[in-house]
This record gives sequence, C-alpha cells and structure tokens, in this order.
Amino acid sequence: MHYKRILLKISGESLAGTQQYGIQAGQLRYYGAEIKKACDLGIQIGVVIGGGNIFRGMQGASKGFDRIQGDYMGMMATVINSMALQGELEANGVKAVILSGIAIDPICERASSRRAIEYLEQGYVVIFSAGTGNPFFTTDSCGALRAVEIKADLLLKGTRVDGVYDCDPEKNPEARKFDDLTFEDAYNRGLHIMDLTAFTLCRENNMPVIVFDINKPDNLLHLMQGIEIGTLIHN
Repeated sequence: MHYKRILLKISGESLAGTQQYGIQAGQLRYYGAEIKKACDLGIQIGVVIGGGNIFRGMQGASKGFDRIQGDYMGMMATVINSMALQGELEANGVKAVILSGIAIDPICERASSRRAIEYLEQGYVVIFSAGTGNPFFTTDSCGALRAVEIKADLLLKGTRVDGVYDCDPEKNPEARKFDDLTFEDAYNRGLHIMDLTAFTLCRENNMPVIVFDINKPDNLLHLMQGIEIGTLIHN
C-alpha cells in the first residue's frame, strides 16, 4: 500500500535511550535518520513526541504538583523534545517546523490543521508539540487528534516492542503477537494500545493504527514501502 501522509507517534522515554532521563544524542540521531529515510520516499510526515524523558504530568501530580500545572509542565517537556528533533532533522537537510498546542513565540506557532497541511505539502516534517494544548489529555490523544486533523493515511505508534501482544512479551515469553486486529477486538480483549480517548478518536474517524518497533533500523522505511511490520488495528 502506498502512503502519502502519516503521523508518527514517538514516546519521550525513547529519546532517553539507555539514560534514565534527558535526551541521548545517539538516540536523537537515530530517529532523525529513520525519519529522513521515509522523507526521501516523498512521504509527508507529521510527528508527535511525548515528554516523559523530562517530565510527566501524572508523575508530578503523585508527588504533590497540581495536576493541571503538572500537565502544562509535561507539555513544555514535549516542546524541548520537538526542538531537539527539529534541529537534528535540519542538520540532515530535512525541512522541519514545530506547531504547538500552545503558541510560544518565537519558538513555534499555534497548531492548526490548515497550516499543518500547508507545511506538509511544502515538504516539511511537521512536529506537533505541547499536546492538544489542554490538561488531562495524553500525547497518544494528541497523536490521534493530529492524525485526523491532517487527514493522514495512517497513525504509526513507534514502541520498543514489535507489535501488540495478548500480554506483556517482556514479562511472558509465551505472549502471542497479533498481526491484525479490529478496534472492536482490541477493545473487547482489553488490550492497552493507546489511552481510551485516543483509541476512540481513531475508531470513530476510521484512522488505522500500526504499532511497531521503531528501534529496529529501517522498520519505518519498510512500512512506508508496504512491507507488513508490527500490528495493524483498523475498523
């Protein structure tokens, strides 16, 4: 299958690499290179990065932070990660722009579907930062929302496992991997692929999702070339 436009969701923790927190330079270079390979195919790419390598609102709330304040702090963490990825892409000759759920002049402008699509069609990688701009929403929800807004063909959730399993494969070596699932099957099985808000948004807007191992070199490229990797979730 040929894809014209995708939304790639990456967790913030993945940028930390082998570190406990922060941004590991080698990991940042790796993601920049993987995205560039897909760009070189002519694919229009939107990216959403979490901020968990720097700060997580829920964790902050558990330590005494006000939940709303903590969520906004988490949004700022995603802006830092987005700036790092933008710099890495530009250093490799890839045009990249940051659009934000919160306007932060002069770093990034406020996200809108029309502006994002304009940038995508001009050959930019569009990095969506600061989540939806609202507390109580995860970056999974942001990924689903931005995928629908830009009319992406596909939402890709890059993880450290190679798809969706019936239980945690890191804890149970007998875990069974699914190659293909409907949203209804995933819901009925209680599989935690994304938070329920993101899951419902994709389901109601007929946005297919592929969960795959982004840490295996060329996986993103191969997906864009039509090779079946990971787990496809669809209506």
